[in-house]
Amino acid sequence: MATGLPVTRIVVVGGGFGGVYTALALEALQTSSRHLDVTLISRDNYLLITPLLFEAGSGILEPRHTICPIRPLLRRTRVIVAGATGIDLEKQIVHAMHEPGGHCYDVGYDQLVLAVGGVTNRTIIPGSEHAMVFKTLSDAICLRNQVIDVLEQANVETDSMRKKHLLTTVVIGAGLVGVELVGELTEFLRNICRTYENVRCEDFTVVLCEAGPVFLRELPPSLADFARRSLAKRGVDIRTNTPVAEITPNSVTLSNGTTISAAIILLCTGGAPNPLLAGLDLPKDHGRIIVDTTLNCLKRPEVWAIGDCAWIPSGDGKAYPQLAQHALREARVLARNITRRVQGQPLEPFVYQTMGALAALGHYSGVGRVMNIKVRGFLAWWIWRSYYLMQMPRWSRRLRIVIDWTVSLFFHNDVVKLVVESPAVRESAGKLPAVRSPEKN
Repeated sequence: MATGLPVTRIVVVGGGFGGVYTALALEALQTSSRHLDVTLISRDNYLLITPLLFEAGSGILEPRHTICPIRPLLRRTRVIVAGATGIDLEKQIVHAMHEPGGHCYDVGYDQLVLAVGGVTNRTIIPGSEHAMVFKTLSDAICLRNQVIDVLEQANVETDSMRKKHLLTTVVIGAGLVGVELVGELTEFLRNICRTYENVRCEDFTVVLCEAGPVFLRELPPSLADFARRSLAKRGVDIRTNTPVAEITPNSVTLSNGTTISAAIILLCTGGAPNPLLAGLDLPKDHGRIIVDTTLNCLKRPEVWAIGDCAWIPSGDGKAYPQLAQHALREARVLARNITRRVQGQPLEPFVYQTMGALAALGHYSGVGRVMNIKVRGFLAWWIWRSYYLMQMPRWSRRLRIVIDWTVSLFFHNDVVKLVVESPAVRESAGKLPAVRSPEKN
């Protein structure tokens, strides 16, 4: 390794799989190369293992066990807990702010890695701002609180229409996220309804709406059909070719004019590009930064992008899918390429064959494809858990997850709301009904 090289300032924006694993890979390269100065800008001080959110929401996993603190993980990286508010590509500065209206950090860079992920797409359906989303740890906790809250109200409700409204949930989008969410939700409801003397499992109505004709499009038709039949046996009302025309605070209107009154509405319609990217003068495809096979931006060689915010060409001319398994491997290639760029060496292309896809359906059942082998039922569920367990970076966190899973085999879900607001907010919220009543014609 050459010595006497100037220090290269590398700024990684984003604390998800792509960003954190890029910083980890750069740290590994720093063992033999001391001329890399790495900074990670992350909105949170932890890495969230997003597939475990479903079990965190249902209470199988302690919410803290689905995350890994970043600082103990990254020993040589400067960590700034803040949200990036803008990037000056000409001056090569990232502007970040810890909270709205707070102090602004200006972080200079020589090499910039964009790994900001995406956001839930709220532009497709009018009124989407009224629906809950399922993307962060707070989303999982809020959903759990909402489910328990409507059960508490339904248990003492005497009006049949009001009770039906409280016990109706609509999930919009039958992709991997929507299907896994419905699977875990039905299992959660089945376990906790026995605690309420005036609520039966048959009283629940869960409607899963998909605008297109294909259910669980990420998997082959035979596996998607298995998942569909599994959810249907639990009473889920699955409706394909059923676009949602409008969402209100307490109802969903379908394209055929049907209105479904529901206390809980969940939006799982896919992602949209991070708003941070909109102001960047860089080549884009549907809002995602276009990079070449080396993960380098076409217009600016000092800018790199990976994960959900990047359009990365695959061998068939299309873009690689936006999956965690790809982001993990993109991070390693990107870290090596930055080092190669600093050393004046040729860059390495990113080439990867998808290992498959898995979906957990709850109740010890799952479905998926692993290396072109179709798996379903308990085996798929076990593989799903094993794979995502190993994505947790530290063994101390993995052990906590295994303990949670073991305990859940012997005990039912807790019926406890996790209060996250301040006492003042809680007191003011208590003066208002938690769930609005359906409008009467």
